[in-house]
Amino acid sequence: MDTKVVHIGNKVIGGGNPILIQSMCNTKTQDVAATVAQIHELEKAGCDIIRVACPDMDAAKAIGEIKKQINIPLVADIHFDYRLAIAAIENGADKIRINPGNIGSTDRIKAVVDAAKAKNVPIRVGVNSGSLEKDLVEKYGGVTAEGLVESALDKVKIIEDLGYDNLVISIKSSNVMMCVKAHELIADKTNHPLHVGITEAGTLRAGNIKSAAGLAMILSQGIGDTIRVSLTGAPVEEIKTAKLILRTLGLRQGGIEVVSCPTCGRTQIDLIGLANQVETMVEEFSDLNIKVAVMGCVVNGPGEAKEADLGVAGGIGEGLLIKHGEVVRKLPEDQLLVALREELQNWGK
Repeated sequence: MDTKVVHIGNKVIGGGNPILIQSMCNTKTQDVAATVAQIHELEKAGCDIIRVACPDMDAAKAIGEIKKQINIPLVADIHFDYRLAIAAIENGADKIRINPGNIGSTDRIKAVVDAAKAKNVPIRVGVNSGSLEKDLVEKYGGVTAEGLVESALDKVKIIEDLGYDNLVISIKSSNVMMCVKAHELIADKTNHPLHVGITEAGTLRAGNIKSAAGLAMILSQGIGDTIRVSLTGAPVEEIKTAKLILRTLGLRQGGIEVVSCPTCGRTQIDLIGLANQVETMVEEFSDLNIKVAVMGCVVNGPGEAKEADLGVAGGIGEGLLIKHGEVVRKLPEDQLLVALREELQNWGK
């Protein structure tokens, strides 16, 4: 999908640029210390753009202080009160997220647009299936993908008619297939960049599955310029999942891919424990772009590990360390993790 380039702080989306990962803080925005600490954690994990809620004026004013202490662009999430959007812009927000449908009259929308235009701050026009207008629900006989698209384009037209087109669109639903269809429909109707995600996807397990399924179907069609995985859990988990989705689809390089076998009755080491430890450990090496295999036994293990850059294959309370397809040495089970870490620390040296 050929979309316009939009600058968000020191980042760009659209125009064929790499798909950027977003998340949203779950701290109270006016608690600057807690919010900054969480943003630093998210940035370290690979977050490209961060959003914060602005439910009141204290939160909107806190943006200025937060901005001084972070490195990635900050998006202010506004509902209902147009004055909060203006305050967020004045305090340095790199982008604002609004639904013009709940901001109020055209005059109030214009006041927000004028403030954004004065500082060339992008506006993300967000429409969710849970807040679709009654007339569109009636028109389409319920909440539908067609209704979501019409609602979003109506909101975009309001802002464009006010003389501003520095926009990003998001149309989200917790219904995966509806969300996919909505993105397929809107892709041919606009050249504004699209922020993609499955909203209210759920807890870690359900949310990861729904997000992976939905985002894969959308992104694999070349639709989408920036994404958020919405999980009921720690925001850093959203970043981990988003990175893995993009890497799996071949849309992002970097970071270590861990492959591991499902285990069976032949396994003679604690493979599940080791695989989980390896997956956590490799997060320290985000600059490496390699594959690490953790295999359980001698049947498929050595062969599968040889296809990876680095790997281990379990035996009876021990395992083989394999590097570039060659067996390097045999180690006791309790030394395998340490050996893998040492190899990664010295990789390429």
